[in-house]
Amino acid sequence: MTRSIVVGLDGTEQAKAAAEWAAEEALLRGTGVHLVYAKEPVPEAMLSLAPRESEDAWAEEMVARVADGLRERHHGLTVTTRLLPAGPVPGLVAAAEESELLVIGSRALGGVAGYLLGSVGLTVAGAVERPVVLVRAGSGAAPPRGPVIVGTDVRQPVDAVLGFAFEEAARRDSRVHVVYAEQLPPFAGLGPAMVPDVRLAVAPEIERSLEDLLEPWRAKYPDVEAAARVVVGSAGLELVEAAGDAALVVVGRRTRRSALGARIGSVAHAVLHHSPVPVAVVPHA
Repeated sequence: MTRSIVVGLDGTEQAKAAAEWAAEEALLRGTGVHLVYAKEPVPEAMLSLAPRESEDAWAEEMVARVADGLRERHHGLTVTTRLLPAGPVPGLVAAAEESELLVIGSRALGGVAGYLLGSVGLTVAGAVERPVVLVRAGSGAAPPRGPVIVGTDVRQPVDAVLGFAFEEAARRDSRVHVVYAEQLPPFAGLGPAMVPDVRLAVAPEIERSLEDLLEPWRAKYPDVEAAARVVVGSAGLELVEAAGDAALVVVGRRTRRSALGARIGSVAHAVLHHSPVPVAVVPHA
């Protein structure tokens, strides 16, 4: 049976935007949408002040309202719902493992603070073994056929990341823009004359490596136009800047756990905070 796209709901506008994005994605994939609400654990001492039945009733009504709206706007879309007994993190992680894709909302702070996912979103994105797409309110309106931007590193195995990007571009009849950012060494900031020298030294070799990396994907997806670009600077900032007219930004996450547990890297973290369009975090070895 084809797996559904799971959407984590919490009643916010960001979660509603995530559900809308997931519905469009499900139609492209020919699958359904499974809306879930994971209940926050309530200490026993607080149950008399906040009866669990009241939260259940609110959650059921909220999830049903979102589901009805998706069915009304997307005829033929299969939408199922469920309240998860576990807390948000374990509930969403478990639900994601039974899905093709997990979609959740991100919370906007505005101004220079950028966009903050919150501890639940960051933890889930760093723990789920399937791709996670994070959507903020308003970003679901990104051009559906805009390019798919993907950040890559020629020194790491990124087949899962590139494969996801090419599949998404093929579904949208769009194109792939691959961005590789070469971070300048610390001494480069001591004098602007160093920057052109670094570009000249690293760019041609990396460009050849990127072309070699893309060759099998171009052969597999001959209808998807793919272009690669080498830039000098912060990978996170460059990906955010490239995302202006994109349909989606794709970044990778190493599945290897650190002493601090599962987590996302600094590039993915920066893109998730500042991207104006939905961001897919794809785990890879």
